[in-house]
Amino acid sequence: MPANPRMAGLATDDVERLHAGARAIRDRAHAQAERLIGGVLARHPRHPEALRLLAILQLHTQRAAQAVASLRQAIEWHARDAQLHADLGNAHNACGERDAAIAAWRRAVELEPQQPVPWFNLGRAYQGQGDSLAAVEALQRTRSLAPEILPAAILLGDALAHLGRFDEASAQYRDGLRLHPACGDAWRGLSNIKTVALSDADAAALAAQLQRHDIADTDRIAMNHALGKLEEDRGRHPQAFAAFSAANALQQRLTPWRLPPFEHYLEQALAMTETLPEPVDPALGREVIFIVGMPRSGSTLFEQILAAHPQVEGASELQELGIVIQQESMRRGVPYPQWIPQASAQDWQRLGRDYLARTAHWRTARSRFTDKLPENWKHAGVLRAMLPGATIVETRRDPLETAWSCFKQQFYSQPHFANTLADLGAYLRGCERAMDAWRARDPARIRLHRYEDLLASPEPRVRALLADCGLDFDPACMRFHAAARSVRTASAAQVRQPLQRDTARAAAYGGLLDPLRVALGLPTA
Repeated sequence: MPANPRMAGLATDDVERLHAGARAIRDRAHAQAERLIGGVLARHPRHPEALRLLAILQLHTQRAAQAVASLRQAIEWHARDAQLHADLGNAHNACGERDAAIAAWRRAVELEPQQPVPWFNLGRAYQGQGDSLAAVEALQRTRSLAPEILPAAILLGDALAHLGRFDEASAQYRDGLRLHPACGDAWRGLSNIKTVALSDADAAALAAQLQRHDIADTDRIAMNHALGKLEEDRGRHPQAFAAFSAANALQQRLTPWRLPPFEHYLEQALAMTETLPEPVDPALGREVIFIVGMPRSGSTLFEQILAAHPQVEGASELQELGIVIQQESMRRGVPYPQWIPQASAQDWQRLGRDYLARTAHWRTARSRFTDKLPENWKHAGVLRAMLPGATIVETRRDPLETAWSCFKQQFYSQPHFANTLADLGAYLRGCERAMDAWRARDPARIRLHRYEDLLASPEPRVRALLADCGLDFDPACMRFHAAARSVRTASAAQVRQPLQRDTARAAAYGGLLDPLRVALGLPTA
């Protein structure tokens, strides 16, 4: 058996110790791993593989910053060791340092371009920051080097779909099904290309896979969603309802959602945002256009219209606002929104500047950007203190259509309130009640736009949307479907088409949706 080049320079006993240390990390015997690796480092303090294993152990024991330091030290001594750079990327990523992680992975593939894992990590990172073109390039390299890596096929399919390259995306998802016929993510991706219906052969394949007893619950959920969409396209609405219900019932068992904590949060958030300090800088955050509200309410369409404007970058669904608020809660040791009354004007300004620093990437080419994470509505009440210059666009669609669309859509990050029809109705009504209250407090900045109004009168409503955001009218916004950008939501296919006026689907289900109508306070069928 040839010697492992990474163990060069070590005696046989130390090689065995490092192998045993690696096994101990795998088995979570962390103290034993530390002892074994530390013993080798005591005799060989600059050995690259010993230092690398130490960093991996530090990552496994939530010491990511120490792992970064260990790997940087190792790279000072072994600057051309591609594996060290690849693991440094992993350590930076664990610290939330995406740009540094990308730089490390790029160096790894420069040094050793035939290794697929750094290419995959690079592609995943690019996709995470919205650079789908770069993600496609990196993931295509991954697939050429290791065509059997299933996650690379799925992620490449997602990146291609986000760019509107749906035929290529479909080919990747189908190759994923070749590797794993019950791959829920592949079925999810195919189903989300809503401009192309699944075939009779797909129906047979789905039915066969759903009969298996050896598939993961997450795959079963995705396949039932795909089956529901297929049956709806066939006009078999009772069968579609049954498939969607099976998917959500299983999701509810995996990730149960409870209404009382949500209602308690809502009451606290409304009460504690009633009085806020006057902002230090009323213009802070003018660069930002938040698009908030319920998922499936037309928010991706409104963002696509804005992103067609030459001054606006469409950033899609960003996590930064929630991260800033969560980190402030951790710093204070008090959960949000309970600490709101204790926050001064200077605190809010600090948090607003933190958000803007974290999102600076989206202002490199254009002066304004959209943040379209729907659940940012939960924080709309504090934005008049934190980012008082920002515009907040709330999108609304017919409540029955919105809620039903949520129930039958498997989201990339599942909103667990969509697992039951009763919870969906309560969540939607709570969202609208809170936004009505916050809009009454900040009418100049929080603007309501309705999906059906846009369909009925496109140009007047586009002009009103742009005016609410402080933007001049640009004809490109009427040709939003031609805008070349990455659309990282389940509506990526629809928004690349001209406005469709036949998007209503709920009426065809008749009385099957009466429990949802009751939850929404609507007349039954």
